[in-house]
Amino acid sequence: MFTTRADILLHVESLTYHDGATPPDIPSSLLSLVTNCLLDAASLSASDGGFQFPSFSPDVCLANFYEKQGRLGMHQDKDESSPSLKAGLPVVSFSIGDSADFLFGSTRDPDTATNIKLESGDVLIFGGPSRMVYHGVSKIHTGSAPQALLTKCGLRPGRLNLTFRQM
Repeated sequence: MFTTRADILLHVESLTYHDGATPPDIPSSLLSLVTNCLLDAASLSASDGGFQFPSFSPDVCLANFYEKQGRLGMHQDKDESSPSLKAGLPVVSFSIGDSADFLFGSTRDPDTATNIKLESGDVLIFGGPSRMVYHGVSKIHTGSAPQALLTKCGLRPGRLNLTFRQM
């Protein structure tokens, strides 16, 4: 139904601002998973003397699906409210399916960005001082998804990304 992040954002805007409809609540099992990931990240960060995330209650889940040629240009996530952005509330992102090359850096230039490979099951969290990092997806590694996702769960080939935020 949607082909780009912009299509999804336009759809969300149409649901929430134009027709008065409200998106469904995030299932409690997913909220619990987000909370546990944040607690684990906070524990690791604290042991290194790092940043502690402020209290976070996600109320939006953005789902992006990338097929084999899927890409997402370098951008900042700044659709949330000003208080959410100012507080540096985290973005929590789950990767499911095919692996992807994820870029991040201090500018929009993909040539100067750091590239990491996100695999199925990886969780990426950015908030606080890194909240406004530029990021994108440069490549999908076709055929890298765990076979059980394809055969037992019926996930079609590609990468599903679930991103949780507090508006």
